[in-house]
Amino acid sequence: MKKNTYSDLSAAELNDKIAELKKELFNLRFQKVTNNLSDHTALVKTKRDIARAKTALRSLELKAQA
Repeated sequence: MKKNTYSDLSAAELNDKIAELKKELFNLRFQKVTNNLSDHTALVKTKRDIARAKTALRSLELKAQA
């Protein structure tokens, strides 16, 4: 996902998305260990999506404090 799509989500939706992405990352790691991973860039992309979602969530937290 792009950064812009994460900025449109609420805090609850971002937490759900982060949980979903972490499950996906776990599954990708499991596929890598069992040599069933077809797209090796999927791990990197998923990690970046998690970071983007966490950044958007932190941005919402900072806006709420101000």
